[in-house]
Amino acid sequence: MFTYQYPRAALTTDAIVFVREENLSPNTFVLLIQRGREPFKNKWALPGGFIEMDETLEDACIRELKEETGLVVDKMTQFKTYDSINRDPRHRTISVAYFTELKTKAIVKGGDDAARAEWFPVDKMPELAFDHRQILEEFFNRIIKKRTHNI
Repeated sequence: MFTYQYPRAALTTDAIVFVREENLSPNTFVLLIQRGREPFKNKWALPGGFIEMDETLEDACIRELKEETGLVVDKMTQFKTYDSINRDPRHRTISVAYFTELKTKAIVKGGDDAARAEWFPVDKMPELAFDHRQILEEFFNRIIKKRTHNI
């Protein structure tokens, strides 16, 4: 094992999973988990977590999504990296956000360190942990509006 002279940042992924129900209503829903541990215990957040040394970022995101919600997806698309200095009160953490769109809301259940998993309308989200509100606002402003204008 190699020991570094300088501190290293922790690396995580966050999963943005959403559904647009145009036929039932104009609502877009996003999948959130209720944190079962500190920091931000009981607050809502995007599914995600720390990468393992033997996996890619996308694989880590897919694994964390499955562990925390029971949802299995084959592929996710990288959106953006978030690196604000104090985004995580535990330590220096850099997170890479990924996304996928589902055709319908899948049945989900909190698992691992997530107390619950639920779908929320984008316009009625609860208070979010970390910088996850910023991530979702940027995502829906950039990706969804761009897709809508291109249709």
